[in-house]
Amino acid sequence: MTEYEKLHSGKVYYPSSDEIMSEQLLCLEKLYDFNATRPLEQEKRAAMLKEMFAEIGEDCYIEPPLHANWGGKHVHFGNNVYANFNLTLVDDTHIYVGDCTMIAPNVTIATAGHPINPELREKAYQFNRSIRIGKNCWIGAGAVILPGVTIGDNTVIGAGSIVTKDIPANVIAVGNPCRVLREIGEHDKEYYFKDCKIDYNSI
Repeated sequence: MTEYEKLHSGKVYYPSSDEIMSEQLLCLEKLYDFNATRPLEQEKRAAMLKEMFAEIGEDCYIEPPLHANWGGKHVHFGNNVYANFNLTLVDDTHIYVGDCTMIAPNVTIATAGHPINPELREKAYQFNRSIRIGKNCWIGAGAVILPGVTIGDNTVIGAGSIVTKDIPANVIAVGNPCRVLREIGEHDKEYYFKDCKIDYNSI
């Protein structure tokens, strides 16, 4: 198995091999061009994302600057995904994001890890684990999602959370390490923020 073939295997590999770097740099060239687009070039941005990403659905929007190890080559977005400034995708293996998920500024989604053994780290070895984020999630500002994590549909990850383990659907989860705070329930149908009631007649 070549170093490139190990990317999606979960095995330890050397990420700076010539085979890997030659392709990765081409992806980063496309990412550079995307980040250099102007605000009025919305159609151009959308077309570029379709070339850069493994999959990207309709009506997705990513606010530059976007940072990604492979320029989105291993990223799969559903429809209506929104990502604010400074999304960092450590997309050395696959990242899946479901429809209608919103990603706040300065979020990091990192599939790559490094061995604890210092001798292997000294030689720059790493491993990758896929990340899956469900439909209609909200990932709060500054959250970090670590390798191998799955987040269920409709879940809210609080700002600044460090997500080290799977989080189920339909919950609010916060903290470092990120833990379930409570389920999303009837209260949330009446209040949108603290004691602020939802006026359904006006929306």
